[in-house]
Amino acid sequence: MNNNNKSFLDLSKKEISEVVESFGELPYRSVQLEDWIYKKYVERWRDMNNLPQKLVSRLDSSFKLHPLTEISSSGQSNDPAQKFLFQTSKKNKIESVLMYQKNRTTICVSSQSGCAVDCKFCATAFMGFKENLSPGEIVDQFLHLSKKSKSRVTNVVFMGMGEPFLNYKNVSKAAEIMNKKINIGARRITISTAGIVSKIYKMADDKLPYKLAISLNAPNDEIRKKIMPLTINNPIKELIKSAEYYYSKLKRFVTFEYVLLENINDSEACAFELMDLLKDIPCKLNLIPYNEIGGKFSRPKSKSIDAFINALKNAPFTVTVRWSKGTRIDAGCGQLAVKN
Repeated sequence: MNNNNKSFLDLSKKEISEVVESFGELPYRSVQLEDWIYKKYVERWRDMNNLPQKLVSRLDSSFKLHPLTEISSSGQSNDPAQKFLFQTSKKNKIESVLMYQKNRTTICVSSQSGCAVDCKFCATAFMGFKENLSPGEIVDQFLHLSKKSKSRVTNVVFMGMGEPFLNYKNVSKAAEIMNKKINIGARRITISTAGIVSKIYKMADDKLPYKLAISLNAPNDEIRKKIMPLTINNPIKELIKSAEYYYSKLKRFVTFEYVLLENINDSEACAFELMDLLKDIPCKLNLIPYNEIGGKFSRPKSKSIDAFINALKNAPFTVTVRWSKGTRIDAGCGQLAVKN
């Protein structure tokens, strides 16, 4: 058997059992393999020192253990954020970010190489769409960064390259592996979407236990269409309905992300309109001052940011401000892009 183009991380539990059996080993070897991969973050087959050498050799000649190849990294281990560049099995590039904040260590994973959504202010959009990542390639980002992290990883956010809901099946499977095999609590896993309405309904119907974040970024369709073209097929009215449906099914607050762009969506009028839009939804609003990428968009002046926040002081929902980590190394929100 030679499956050298297929990663072991992409095998199902049933397939792993079949491999172990075909190699003449007892079922408990599957448990040992998962322990090495998902608990000890082993890098090579030969490091699994409690397995028979014959089994290790056969696995090594039959399967890649890790589907991703690390190319480079930015930042130091004592920085608040580090960024890592990987190559996929299909030779495309992705980036992942490791972030530290007090007692929380978070990994931001990519779900696609590039992105097809084309948000005008996001660096990833300039790459175009390359490929959907497999569940193993998504999980492998977690394994690589966990091995390098100076503290135990507590949170995972699907906020890297790509639109997770355009790779729904693989993202769901990867999140399940992180939750059930790596023991990251479901409420510590966040899936972010630019607003694919049909998939928000599906996430609710599938009762996925993870947190949902929606990149809203405008209080009305007129503004949103200019910066997020997917609004044409996913208008705000329908997006809000899907968020309400999500809450009605799962009784979990939705987090709305709102990137503040100078002279686009940062006026006090926008803040009041936004408050009116969200007032009846159990939610949290996360304001993100724009991380500049050298294009036509800019971060608002501090005075404008303060005025926007102040306009929301009577909002019936929680409002927080997220100053992105890693902007110095282009690892902040919206800055991930492979530069040739």
